[in-house]
Amino acid sequence: MLIGTLEDWKNAYAQGATPADLLEQQRQACDAGDTAWISIADSAQLQAQIAALAALEQSVGRDQLPLYGVPFAVKDNIDVAGFRTTAACEEFAYVAQHDAFVIQRLKNAGAIVLGKTNLDQFATGLVGTRSPYGVVPNTFDARLISGGSSSGSASVVARGLVPFALSTDTAGSGRVPAGFNQIVGLKPTPGAVSGTGLVPACRTLDCIGVLACTVADSASVMALMEGLDAQDAYSRPRPMAPAHKPLAQLRVATPAGRKLSADYEAAFSDFTAKLQAQTAQLQDISFDTLFDVAELLYQGPWVAERVVGARSIYEQQPEEMLAVVRSVLDVAQRFSAADTFAAQYQLQALKQQADKIWQQWDVLCVPTAPRHPSIDEVQADPIAVNSEMGVYTNFVNLLGWSAIALPASRLPGGLPFGITLIAPGWREPDLVRWAAQLEQQAGLPAGVTGLRARAATAPSTWTVAAHGDMVKVAVVGAHLRGMPLNHELQSCGARFVEATHTSASYRLYALQGTVPPKPGLSRTEDGSAIAVEVWEMPIAHFGRFVAGVPGPLGIGTVTLASGETCKGFICEAHALAQATDITAFGGWRAYCNSLR
Repeated sequence: MLIGTLEDWKNAYAQGATPADLLEQQRQACDAGDTAWISIADSAQLQAQIAALAALEQSVGRDQLPLYGVPFAVKDNIDVAGFRTTAACEEFAYVAQHDAFVIQRLKNAGAIVLGKTNLDQFATGLVGTRSPYGVVPNTFDARLISGGSSSGSASVVARGLVPFALSTDTAGSGRVPAGFNQIVGLKPTPGAVSGTGLVPACRTLDCIGVLACTVADSASVMALMEGLDAQDAYSRPRPMAPAHKPLAQLRVATPAGRKLSADYEAAFSDFTAKLQAQTAQLQDISFDTLFDVAELLYQGPWVAERVVGARSIYEQQPEEMLAVVRSVLDVAQRFSAADTFAAQYQLQALKQQADKIWQQWDVLCVPTAPRHPSIDEVQADPIAVNSEMGVYTNFVNLLGWSAIALPASRLPGGLPFGITLIAPGWREPDLVRWAAQLEQQAGLPAGVTGLRARAATAPSTWTVAAHGDMVKVAVVGAHLRGMPLNHELQSCGARFVEATHTSASYRLYALQGTVPPKPGLSRTEDGSAIAVEVWEMPIAHFGRFVAGVPGPLGIGTVTLASGETCKGFICEAHALAQATDITAFGGWRAYCNSLR
């Protein structure tokens, strides 16, 4: 089994290892009796993915696959084609027919799904104990909770079974288990990562996040995952990023009147004392407005939104749900439609007050959790202890903010202590740069893996996602991956989204006298589906790219097989008269291969 970061996996393949060998070893190292897993890829599922990876490599080249052969785990409320999605409820389970949007993006980058992980049922909980598939214990002390609801994902990363795993985070479900297991939990802005293919907890608030060994790895994966999804009404494009402030210039706010366990208070005070020496200003402030926001999440009508995702079971087979989860959803019955609107008005007023924080402060620094309870404590008082875990996490998504949880220190008894940095929405690129420096200073290994971050900088891949609004461009010829003009896309900050086809209404021609050789795409009534690649490009660079397109080619609107339209290469009709019709090949790459 290989325990490593993304860079370690890349190096292993560069030195001659093969996905077939490494991934089978990794699969064999996973124990079906381990409560962190709900399902592990069987041999056929793994081999099918490896075969698809080989075809992708042959098509585009390994250099274009940043996650080539890297295994990852998926929280079992996210669809993976051919795997069961349970949401930790057997009566709810179904075999997914399609990959979730984020899964397809990661597969397009070369990643391999190793298995589906345990969670608090229907992602309702912050403790990791609310699952009929078993309690997931803490990595450092099996008597303590792992944190949830992304308990299994955190556990398999902290033990090195995978270099990263997907979490979901509505009220802290990705951040709390990261803190308890000494790994990194990156929670994006609501809407930054598509929720298509996710069993919703609260659809308006849910965020698919990343649990990883290092800050750099979490950022690399997130940069590949995020992007506008036309199928998700809540998906949003990344706006233009403000100028980055270095750590030394930061104004940091910390919570006043903290109610932490004694060891957590000592650890947080020690951490903030060191942070104060590195930043421009650090001060305790009142979190009362933020706590009022948090109160709305579990004591307000947002609980009714949780019923929507689990409605079929909750209304028709309530006995199949865990009693504690059912009792949480029962709270929804207290609220009327009028109550829901009143709460919306209240949230908007609170948000107006909360956003004033950013006029004076750049980032909030909080303990990820107030203490680390035992499994027995949670079983004895499941509601109160669970609620306590979200004191510094519950308000973030309701306010549309971004956050990253990271290890800060070890307590005297050897348990991890973690902190979370919170910033306004869309500030993930800043968060990971600040967190990478703090991670380096802490010098802690990820979970029990022994792996430490190698550098104090965030990966350059994130800068692609930080340029601002994005525009999709369909390329059909010399700009495909591995082709001679692909560098023009990359120099404009574009990133690959997917390989797909046009609608069946196009013909493709090999143009005469173009250097390098190029095709021409033309819409017609007697056409076929033509292979294309869709790329995302910062709109700020789109004009520069279009200005470099030589005649007879141009940029117009292309209809994809899905029915979606995007910008793409088209050709003037006069150039087609002397061109060779190559539609029968189905695409430029297949035509070029035939010439060889």
